[in-house]
Amino acid sequence: MDKQLLAMLVCPQCKGKLDYQASKKELICRFDKLAFPIRDGIPVMLIEEARHVTLEELER
Repeated sequence: MDKQLLAMLVCPQCKGKLDYQASKKELICRFDKLAFPIRDGIPVMLIEEARHVTLEELER
């Protein structure tokens, strides 16, 4: 994932910072506990496409 693109992307819900999880191909918003998928190298920044992240996942 391009570092410049990652620096520009924010959570569409809270506008907060996202953490890149390369192993899962996701961008994680810790505040909203949402994981946005990256499909074919393109971040899908739609709240409807995000999955909820558990507290256990966030602690890792």
